Amino acid sequence: MELEFKDISRVIKKRMWIIISLVLIACVVSGLLSKYYINPTYYASAKLIINNTNNVSGNAKIDLNTLNANIQLINTYKEVIKTPIILDQVVADHPELRLSSAGINSRMSVSSKAGSQVMTIGIQDTSQARAADVVNAVIETFKNEIPKLMKVDNVTILSKALHAKHPVPTSPNTKLNIIVAFLASLALSLFVVFMLEYVNDSIKTEKDIENMLNITVLAAITKSSKKDLLRHRRASTTQRGMGEKSLANNSN
Repeated sequence: MELEFKDISRVIKKRMWIIISLVLIACVVSGLLSKYYINPTYYASAKLIINNTNNVSGNAKIDLNTLNANIQLINTYKEVIKTPIILDQVVADHPELRLSSAGINSRMSVSSKAGSQVMTIGIQDTSQARAADVVNAVIETFKNEIPKLMKVDNVTILSKALHAKHPVPTSPNTKLNIIVAFLASLALSLFVVFMLEYVNDSIKTEKDIENMLNITVLAAITKSSKKDLLRHRRASTTQRGMGEKSLANNSN
């Protein structure tokens, strides 16, 4: 059965309880899962700068070629910092972290802006303090190992990660999860409602008869409730009783 645009409101009102129920259940479940069952994740970051210089008469001098070379090195360093030669050394120097090199790599992100000499190293962990400790260990090890690997000492630590007194988790985002659950459940409930209406071939209105049989409806039987039937029956009984009484009086 095809639905016309004007029937949409009727269909939604008819099965509004389905829509409300599904949306409420989805939002409540999403909120509970986000707040009580999903472990929060925290993020800590530190920054490095690649600043190779040429010393002229005891003064640090940076020319355009050196600057471009430093920027080009960024992409190389972004790969080097995630290699086992760096991360294995972090694990060896900091056993208190209780992480493998693969574990550190899976938690680590490295980024830089185009044309910038600054690298940002980030670590995600279920503990903000440990995330800060790990990222600080990585940048210190990286700074110490680069001169051995690249034969140049051009890495400077700009900023280290700090232990936050009141850390704010980066995930889960409870509000965002509830909004997503609301939109998804609303779309799903509307789909279910219209599918139920589509597969229902029962005739509901005079319009359905006209569309299906291509004929004009001349008369219709109104729908009556049980209360209406009882009221009509009582009225008929009363009228019949009054008629019999009147007939008896006339015969006398």
